[in-house]
Amino acid sequence: MTNVPPPVRALTKKNDPLYIIKSRKLTHNRSVTIAGPMVRYSKLPFRQVCRHYNADIVYTPMILAREFVRNRHARMADFSSNESDTPLIVQVGVNNTTDLLRFAEMVAPYCDGIGINCGCPIKEQIREGIGSALIYNPDLLSEMVSAVKTKYGDKLRLETKIRIHDNWDQTVELCHRLCDAGVDWITIHGRTRTTRSSVPVNLEAIKYITDKIKPRGVPVIANGDCFTMKDFQKIIDYTGVDGVMAVRGLLDNPALFASYDTCPWGALELFWHYAMEFGGLPHQLLLHHLHCMFESMKLEKHLHNELMDIKTTTQLIDWFDRNFVLKRVDEVGFSEAVEIPYKNQSKV
Repeated sequence: MTNVPPPVRALTKKNDPLYIIKSRKLTHNRSVTIAGPMVRYSKLPFRQVCRHYNADIVYTPMILAREFVRNRHARMADFSSNESDTPLIVQVGVNNTTDLLRFAEMVAPYCDGIGINCGCPIKEQIREGIGSALIYNPDLLSEMVSAVKTKYGDKLRLETKIRIHDNWDQTVELCHRLCDAGVDWITIHGRTRTTRSSVPVNLEAIKYITDKIKPRGVPVIANGDCFTMKDFQKIIDYTGVDGVMAVRGLLDNPALFASYDTCPWGALELFWHYAMEFGGLPHQLLLHHLHCMFESMKLEKHLHNELMDIKTTTQLIDWFDRNFVLKRVDEVGFSEAVEIPYKNQSKV
């Protein structure tokens, strides 16, 4: 029996994440912009909106490998994509090499890379040895990275998104081991496993770790507290990383990387368009996205209260058409407005 390599999506300069990370300063005169994984929220429609507004690389939500490889229904619910959904990194929550290799074989034809989640601080995941538990299990993490890179080489990119240890040198040692195992780039979230998101990200720690591993030639991406392009540039200038991953900031304002300080109305129209075109978003998820964008846009309070009481997507569309000028994709000016186009009233 011949050993036929598993199918993968061909990497080119347009969709190879590692090439994009290394070349963005030359091609775009800026560091690379990355839309990070958001549990439940980084679905296909939202990913496409982020791409429209200059996100160079986009991640899926974390997908649990064990459920994905064993359950057809989990695969249908957790992952959908199309030909324009690229460059795409599929993030995985995993605690053993076998599941990771099976997972990689399933998603490799539909993505440009896999990211191992080594940062999730949720207690249930940590008990399973997933997420930030992995930064305390360097032998297993290095083994998983090495297994994927041995099987796929440069045909499939592999990233690890880690948190920092209380002892930064412990993080440096982990990063060196990941480099030895063949990781393509490392994303550092500048908080420890127990640091609350309300505590500012530790840029000094990211800088320290980056300086120590930069001679290895493996790019480093910073994650945490990027809510505007001023934040983006501050992080780049202070830490010397190769790019910045935004997560919470994009949920409120998917146009962040296009230098909008608050969410423009056009992003909301685009989100509606992709949500209807691709389908598959439950009403509550759709509603939450709109809630977050409207929070950024400072929607009138009484309308925001009405929004959160709407029970079906059909009612939601009707509510939009009653209160706003919501353009469809074939209308002049679609996705171009910045301010909320109120109908029948003025914003007080």
